[in-house]
Amino acid sequence: MNLKHTSAAFVFLAVLTFWTTLVYAENIDPNDDGSQYAYGENVGWLNFEPNHGPGVMVSDMNLTGYVWAENVGWINLDTNFGGVTNDGTGLLSGYAWGENVGWINFNPKVRGDPNHYGITIDHDGNFNGWAWGENIGWIHLASSVPVAYKVQTAWITSCVVDFDDLGRFCDLWLQTGLQLKADFDGSNGVDFEDYCTVAELWLRLCPAGWPLKD
Repeated sequence: MNLKHTSAAFVFLAVLTFWTTLVYAENIDPNDDGSQYAYGENVGWLNFEPNHGPGVMVSDMNLTGYVWAENVGWINLDTNFGGVTNDGTGLLSGYAWGENVGWINFNPKVRGDPNHYGITIDHDGNFNGWAWGENIGWIHLASSVPVAYKVQTAWITSCVVDFDDLGRFCDLWLQTGLQLKADFDGSNGVDFEDYCTVAELWLRLCPAGWPLKD
């Protein structure tokens, strides 16, 4: 093999190694129904599970991998490029990076507006909310009109309701007053309706097979 062929083979192996390193397990669109797309008015569709290259992996701590946008290229979620974090309950924050679009904030704040617009993942693995890029505007993770699209992951929210929470709830049982932490329905009293909320979260936000689930 001459030097020219050797160099070509080396380059091919280097590229192959690069993509092999990047192509790892991802857990987007678990039902294979196309639940992998977000949309930005100024950038078009963003694919969280592209056919070529790596997709996105969701864990209790962060999101890793790449999103592909036909109009702007790859968007990197890895911690080496800012990083998108997960607090374990599905509340995302941090920044993704796109070479052609700059930083994208997964938990943007609107000055003077107390509402939460950032991205969350619910107990069914559905992404909801908005990301913001200074150079590209808003990116929406779920919509039913005029075109249905969403991003879904197989990752399930960590268990966040436990006996400590139940103990704190019992300490406030049947108390009345303002701003009681266990008054989930805003009735100014802790009653059976609030207990139902605790029970529902206990069942929905704990993993399958958990011994107290049944």
